[in-house]
Amino acid sequence: EWKVSEGEDRYRRGLYTFNKRTAPYTMFSTFDAPSGELCLARREPSNTPLQALTTLNSTVFIEASQHLAREIVNSESATAEERIASLFRRAVIRPPDAAELEVLRDFLNRQQQAFADHPEQAKLVAGEPTSVSSEQNIADLAAWTALARVILNLDETVTRP
Repeated sequence: EWKVSEGEDRYRRGLYTFNKRTAPYTMFSTFDAPSGELCLARREPSNTPLQALTTLNSTVFIEASQHLAREIVNSESATAEERIASLFRRAVIRPPDAAELEVLRDFLNRQQQAFADHPEQAKLVAGEPTSVSSEQNIADLAAWTALARVILNLDETVTRP
């Protein structure tokens, strides 16, 4: 059983994950990391449904999405398009083209409406604790979290060319 670190060390583990041959960290196996006995100069990229499920449902990716959403909502960017472009650029390292921006903006609008209609779900997605007070702001934060999850799940984000 994998033991999750407590306190401040919890967020350090992404960089300093203890690798045990007999019980490897599951995300390493999911993303085709080599075992400890081998040294590979180049790994073949793969794209499996299990990887997509991991990026959508893993606590690591959910918390990363929540953090990204909080940063974007609290950013100086004036428009939603600027915020979307900033979020996209952080994950993919390039600006979105016009078609991508339109799709992401449409997704954000649908999520904002859905979370405004279901504030209890917005609280679950936005995460706790939040510095956001009103239900509308929580719905907005949840929508941005959903958008961040989508962007972090893009093949271009996960797979290096």
